[in-house]
Amino acid sequence: MKRLIIPLISIITLLAQPLRAAEPVNLAKRTEELKSLKWGMFICWSFSTFSGNEWTQGVKDVAFFKATGCDTDQWAKTAKEAGMGYILFLTKHHDGFCLWDTKTTERKVTKAALGKDVLADLKKSCDKYGIKLALYFSEGEFADNKTYHPGGYTVEMKKAQLKELLTQYGPIEYIWFDHAQTDGGLNHVETTAWCKQFQQGCFIGYNHGQPSGDIRLGEMGGPSPLDDPSGAGFGAGDAKKYQGYLAAEFTYPILPGHQGGAQWFYSLPKHDNLCLPAAKLYQDFLGAVKHGNIFSIDIGPDYAGKLRQIDVETLQKVGDMIKNPPSAPPPPLSSGKPAKASRSSRSIKRASESII
Repeated sequence: MKRLIIPLISIITLLAQPLRAAEPVNLAKRTEELKSLKWGMFICWSFSTFSGNEWTQGVKDVAFFKATGCDTDQWAKTAKEAGMGYILFLTKHHDGFCLWDTKTTERKVTKAALGKDVLADLKKSCDKYGIKLALYFSEGEFADNKTYHPGGYTVEMKKAQLKELLTQYGPIEYIWFDHAQTDGGLNHVETTAWCKQFQQGCFIGYNHGQPSGDIRLGEMGGPSPLDDPSGAGFGAGDAKKYQGYLAAEFTYPILPGHQGGAQWFYSLPKHDNLCLPAAKLYQDFLGAVKHGNIFSIDIGPDYAGKLRQIDVETLQKVGDMIKNPPSAPPPPLSSGKPAKASRSSRSIKRASESII
């Protein structure tokens, strides 16, 4: 009985703490600072790394996260060499597994074999290499997660987790909220207000769902002016309904379409030599800069917590092109971004997958 009560007490204690006074923010200046980051690395590393599915349901034991290492220095160093300004890190996917040492649940990486606060390690590596930090956060969780958290995933748990992320890991450039499993009981207007009281300068964006926030997210999107929602990819329909965006982001995986394994997470060893060409990434980098967008290329660390060699080499090539631009721009390339790679609720098949 005691183990069921502790998480609830922790959440209540966390929410009862006085709020940190937020510093006034010049939004125009802050927007330009965000745009100046240009492009970054989206790190997706969680249960799905080991399940082979894009979405992973049915995992109750955190031992399923079988990572044998975690080389955050390699991630940040590679980002720096590629001319990137930031890393966007997946803190929690729809399975509810937290990649930081949260006090809200035992379903976290510090209770797995790795035993490390990955986000804390990444923050140190980002500081070491001069890289900014942004966060991905799944707003809701699979319905069967009521068996993982006593009382289910609650509004109080969502708020407590966001408070931890925004008060314990330094300045956060933006939060990439994934609406694929609902808003977790706290709507987007309320979620934005909750986050802003801790960091007014943290931009907030939502992938699908109610249009809101500061930043237009573009899952499987591409470069486009802020007033052209086509760059929002699968969220283009929602983006048309909202006029309050200050900046735009787009993202897609470095892994092209393939058979077997995930695409946003590390796939399978047999795909270790499969990667989008550097010219494609450089082309979209140029588009992002042209339109004042930011572009995050998704890369999944492997079972040992390291980026694949082909990803490192590809990003180094892009970094070389950024430093020494080719005399002629690269020719247009096909995106290699099949619609079925969506992380969102449109992937009905993915939502029903489990690890059996």
